[in-house]
Amino acid sequence: MKQIVSPGAVVAPLDAVTRAKLLPIPEQIETERLVLLAVDATHVDETFAAACESREELGPWMAWANPAPTIEGVSAYHAVARQNWYARERLEFRIVEKAGGKFVGNCAFHHIDWTVIKLEIGYWLRTSASGHGYCTEAVNGLSAFAKQELHASRLEIGSDTRNFKSRAVAERCGFTLEGILKQNMRAPDGSLRDSCMYALVLV
Repeated sequence: MKQIVSPGAVVAPLDAVTRAKLLPIPEQIETERLVLLAVDATHVDETFAAACESREELGPWMAWANPAPTIEGVSAYHAVARQNWYARERLEFRIVEKAGGKFVGNCAFHHIDWTVIKLEIGYWLRTSASGHGYCTEAVNGLSAFAKQELHASRLEIGSDTRNFKSRAVAERCGFTLEGILKQNMRAPDGSLRDSCMYALVLV
């Protein structure tokens, strides 16, 4: 039944999260060599294989790599990722090579503040796909997407101070180191660590 609003009635503006849920967000981003596809409930085996392959390299930085990933855990992650997409709480993408269709990693917008339209970018790459600039290309693709499609004002990348590969990606993508936050995060081994805050202002 169509709602009838009487003349002079005050209609409350939509809050930022409700507006975000109504925003038609494309589920595919293309770059020169990659396609970024919104994570759904499929491709569980692919993700599991990549996570297992890369556990030694990612273990010091990624909580999900400790203990070793399980197929059940990866399946649950895929299901929750889709729910988070619809809720606009986290937007996760699979990174796939255009040539050959190989799954090479994941990237995401998380810690989203729709009142500012501020998003944090996270990423990981499977070990066998490292060294080709894929992470840099994916982050640049996300940055352009955030500006053009989401009208974001600010992007952030947080990284353990010791994770030099992650920090190099942020710097290659034009993010500025705004500061080092002391003892503000737990590493996967439980120790307190300092983290870098990188930012890219889009307005």
